[in-house]
Amino acid sequence: MRRQDTEPLIIQIPTDGELPALQAIERAAGEPFHGLGMAAIADDEPPSLAELTAFRQAGRALAAYEGGRPVAYLLWEPVDGRTHIEQVSVHPDHARRGIGRALIDRAEKDGGPAPLTLTTFAEVPWNAPYYRRIGFRILPEAELGPGLRAIRAHEAELGLDRWPRVAMRREPGHPGSRA
Repeated sequence: MRRQDTEPLIIQIPTDGELPALQAIERAAGEPFHGLGMAAIADDEPPSLAELTAFRQAGRALAAYEGGRPVAYLLWEPVDGRTHIEQVSVHPDHARRGIGRALIDRAEKDGGPAPLTLTTFAEVPWNAPYYRRIGFRILPEAELGPGLRAIRAHEAELGLDRWPRVAMRREPGHPGSRA
């Protein structure tokens, strides 16, 4: 489903005052995980204000706005010479309208000509299957750089590997990209 609104989607770096709204988006975006028996994910706390501030100050936090307020956000950082998507969350009231994809495409543009990477749940419909549809491919273990290996190890320490997880990559300018 695509955005049908007449109001254009605005994507920009959020202000400090908008960071609590990003936390609320994260909490709301986690709720659907309850329906998959993934309460630990659904109830996980969002990034702290200090973490969000650090991404914002580095120019690596993006928020999507509708009606003048944030409805989705994305955090990215350089990992292994690539643009790594640390987090992308869309409020469920605004899901399935292309907002997450627009944020990913903007991160690709802002991150430069490097490939995009992310880690995600392999079997959650709005995770790996969705990312495949927009041009990402699953990375075999042998293709993980040291930074992605460290991220995956940290995720395992946090208990995220209770459910299958994968690292994924999208090449710049891939047909799934609109950047």
